Amino acid sequence: MFSNEVLFFGGFILVISVMLLLDLGVFNKKDHVVKFGEAAAWTVAWIALALAFYLIINTHGDLVHGMDSYAELEIIKNKYAPHLKLVPGDFAESLEIYRKNMSLEFITGYLLEYALSVDNIFVIILIFSSFGVRPKYFKKVLFWGVLGAIVMRFVFIFVGSALMQRFEWIIYIFGLLLVYQGGKIFFEGGEEEKIDPAKHPVVKFASKYLPVFPRYVREHFFVLKKGKWMVTPLFVVVLIVEFTDLIFAVDSVPAVFSVTKDPYVVFFSNIFAIMGLRSMFFFLSNIMGLFRFLKYGLGVLLVFIGGKMLAHHYLETIGFKTVYSLYVILGILAVSILASVIIPEKKEVGDEVLSNS
Repeated sequence: MFSNEVLFFGGFILVISVMLLLDLGVFNKKDHVVKFGEAAAWTVAWIALALAFYLIINTHGDLVHGMDSYAELEIIKNKYAPHLKLVPGDFAESLEIYRKNMSLEFITGYLLEYALSVDNIFVIILIFSSFGVRPKYFKKVLFWGVLGAIVMRFVFIFVGSALMQRFEWIIYIFGLLLVYQGGKIFFEGGEEEKIDPAKHPVVKFASKYLPVFPRYVREHFFVLKKGKWMVTPLFVVVLIVEFTDLIFAVDSVPAVFSVTKDPYVVFFSNIFAIMGLRSMFFFLSNIMGLFRFLKYGLGVLLVFIGGKMLAHHYLETIGFKTVYSLYVILGILAVSILASVIIPEKKEVGDEVLSNS
């Protein structure tokens, strides 16, 4: 007999898998350059799906853990939301409180993960540029990158949750890590990043342990030469995208754990953000230069989340609610975007001469 958690989780994975297969087999038959309009439409579609899932959690969130009585609800509440105040003896009212809190945790975690994905996009753009990937193959690389990211996030989230349940002090390590990474992003946000393809650790690993063909072979990841299968540089780029997501998961997953201790909510919010990452990549890559203060905002965001994890016991005693985190996240993003619009980057004199010539 399967538990509610397994059934709900299995259904969620099935829906995501069907959507990925539809994308690969129906909407992605031919490699092409994704235009701004197509990217914007898919971005809106993925956001709409995340909001629809928010409504499902808001009305049927109890199905995730399968709570049929007040006693069962209290057990789940003590495990994942100890700060939540239920109505003793009133199962229906307490269940409503739990659902609303769970849906709020989901949408806050989703927004946080989506915001942090922007920094991931900066790096992916840099990877494609450094390795000379043709724009028509961006979508294929990102598809397989997203697929691998889902598997890695599953392992990372549920292993991390198990460790946090057993060793509560790990939350302080995550908090310090986020504060450090946030400060690093904030103070180095204006520096131009560079990637040396020959020195990248994934390239070194692939060159040492895999038979790598020396040049791209159209959209192929593998090529048969002289009776021997070899991986192409495009496959190596997929590995680099996977490696990059793993690095970012070290920041983003603990950040969402600052919003909720429920690994299922963390996973759901992460997956919706990752699924929307590819379309957002094509959407934002066209307008990224307009938001020069956004990376600084992400740095401040990580410092806030890290500080929240370090002070979580104190915040629980003063009644710091999940919705407050949502307001702070929205505020930081709004200020960084508005600052970018109000204070545009000054052009150098040489640039102005070139643009006018």
